[in-house]
Amino acid sequence: MNEMQLKFLARSENEEFARNVVAAFSLSLNPSLADLSDIKTAVSEAVTNCIVHGYRGEEGWITLTCKTEGNCLHIEISDSGRGINDLEQALTPFYTSLPSEERSGMGFTIMQTFMSTFSVESKSGEGTTVKMSKDFGAKAEADAG
Repeated sequence: MNEMQLKFLARSENEEFARNVVAAFSLSLNPSLADLSDIKTAVSEAVTNCIVHGYRGEEGWITLTCKTEGNCLHIEISDSGRGINDLEQALTPFYTSLPSEERSGMGFTIMQTFMSTFSVESKSGEGTTVKMSKDFGAKAEADAG
């Protein structure tokens, strides 16, 4: 098992940094290029949600925690921003709380599709935490077979 934690300002220029850090951290699990792409995309979506929806242009911090456990990468991304008033609605594909900014409303759906597990916890006025994991066990077993 290995673990790391990173705290950075909620600025758009840090989104690429976060996705590359997670990709580098996951290399010990020998991910395929497709797996790396999935992980980077999911992290980008989560970090962008923190910046755009959690803080809406205000200063704030994002905390990124990663852990490897067996053949699995666990990722947790959290903010202490606005939180989500209606989580069920927010998880609906194509729903966006900022339609004037031409958001697709697919961030959570993309995270859920690209990762093995996905969950969101949020409290209005306190922030949001996205937890997701990518299991490389099936790939490792197929490579060994």
